[in-house]
Amino acid sequence: MDEFPFRNWRTAPDRVPKFFVVPIPPAAKLSAMPHYIAFLRGMNLGNRRVTMDRLRGHFEELPFADVTTFIASGNVIFSSKSADPRKLTDLIQRHLAKSLGYGVDTFLRTRAEVAAVAAFKPFAAADLAHPDHTIYAGFVADALSPAQARGLVACRTEIDDFCVEGREYYWLCRTKSNESKVWASPAMRALKLPSSSMRNLTTIRKLAALYKPA
Repeated sequence: MDEFPFRNWRTAPDRVPKFFVVPIPPAAKLSAMPHYIAFLRGMNLGNRRVTMDRLRGHFEELPFADVTTFIASGNVIFSSKSADPRKLTDLIQRHLAKSLGYGVDTFLRTRAEVAAVAAFKPFAAADLAHPDHTIYAGFVADALSPAQARGLVACRTEIDDFCVEGREYYWLCRTKSNESKVWASPAMRALKLPSSSMRNLTTIRKLAALYKPA
């Protein structure tokens, strides 16, 4: 699951991405620079097909170190001398647009921020533990406005529930995600939510376990 279908309401987020095993740099060899995880929107959906080797290569063309990828949905781990995520985001988006020929919305988080998302419990324990429920974490560039946050939570149904915390939102789906109709509802459309990229919370937890804060 890669996308929160704010822009393409027909997107059916029911794909299970193929996992790619890549070498993880030993902690002792990681640079002392700030470490980030980039969540890219819309990778390997529709006509936007790019191998993780190619994507990693595009990041290595930038002044980054320790570049690696995690699964095929557009998660790139890297370090940089820059401590300004906004400048890095702009740099990545401009470079990918030039290299790939289309824009790729990018959402950066530090390893500590990803660890916080993985540890956050947005819903009741019973829902979190239910084997048939799936929880997705969505990343936005800036926190939703109070009105948008309230509106998103108000869109809950018997199948869907929502939580907003900081620059992330969480979607609890009690059925297959492609069977939920909540994203096409008039109330959801009226919110005009910003671009975002969403991941299964299981993926986030695996990322947090593999790439712990320095």
